[in-house]
Amino acid sequence: MTIQINTDKNIEGNERLESYLKSLIEDELSRFNEDITRVEVHLSDANGSKSGPDDKECTFEVRLKNRQPIAVSSSDKTVEGAVNDAIDKAKNSMDKIFGKLKQH
Repeated sequence: MTIQINTDKNIEGNERLESYLKSLIEDELSRFNEDITRVEVHLSDANGSKSGPDDKECTFEVRLKNRQPIAVSSSDKTVEGAVNDAIDKAKNSMDKIFGKLKQH
């Protein structure tokens, strides 16, 4: 599974963040590893330098083998919260597609 992290100009896409997110995504989506070809994560800060509730946005696109891609979005006050919520939404979508057979 290839994981690509994209950030807008308001979120610093440093190596630590990228490494953390890739590890998190690999762990959380591991049971679907054979079915996923690519994951694209788009992170943005809706308010730029101003803070606000749920201003960090994560759009998560999961490309599946021989199936339509899944796209989910989430917002939170932190990047990590938005990513975790998007991962949960993606897992729920894949559970519906593949059924509960791949549960640990």
